[in-house]
Amino acid sequence: MSNFIQILSNMKNLIYIIALFFLIFGCTTTKDTKTKTFQQTDKAVQNDTIKIANEELEYEVIIIDPGFNSWFYSYARPRNYYSQQYMETRNRVWVMEWNSRFNQGDRRFDMSIDYQNNINYGYEVNYMLYNYLTYFQLTHNIKLGGFVPRI
Repeated sequence: MSNFIQILSNMKNLIYIIALFFLIFGCTTTKDTKTKTFQQTDKAVQNDTIKIANEELEYEVIIIDPGFNSWFYSYARPRNYYSQQYMETRNRVWVMEWNSRFNQGDRRFDMSIDYQNNINYGYEVNYMLYNYLTYFQLTHNIKLGGFVPRI
């Protein structure tokens, strides 16, 4: 009878150990696959040039930045996710700050952006400019104005 009680006691301890094992490994967090975050380790693509033109209004955006194209296809929201007015509001503030930093000689800003508030550039030009300015702020870890860039 003593051996039987000892075996039951050992089995009871084994069950506790197995239950503890499942409890520990069963409580891990799950990955949120909907959240996108940009990693600096994402590979840049050489000769990464994008030209977007609004042919009706004769305006264009030319983006020459290694890494933007791959970032754009990986992280940018689809067209029509943001309204044109939403993007124009952010573009105005961000471009003003961009040009201010360019005029101060900040080497991260290679050229000024000619973006005038009284001109309707159309959806596509605003969409690409918005995404480039978002990409630039996230990859350089800077803030260009009152709006936090988000993807």
